[in-house]
Amino acid sequence: MSIVWTISATLLLSASLLTLYRALRGPTTLDRLVGIDTLIALVICGLAVWVAATFDTTIVPSIVALSLVSFIGSISVARFRVRDDE
Repeated sequence: MSIVWTISATLLLSASLLTLYRALRGPTTLDRLVGIDTLIALVICGLAVWVAATFDTTIVPSIVALSLVSFIGSISVARFRVRDDE
């Protein structure tokens, strides 16, 4: 079973690196916003994998709080952003 955890951690790490590249390289602020949202979603998935691997459920409230803060942050940035000059 540890092979499954290793594979999922490796895939999450590679997805995080690709997403971080996209967030840093993005030509517009919306591209960067989507990249950061995806990165936070990957962090939440990584925490969920950690909970499943260690059977430690004390992290679950942190997952819920991170998802709520991420949602509210995304909505506020999308609402109040300034248009990019192209």
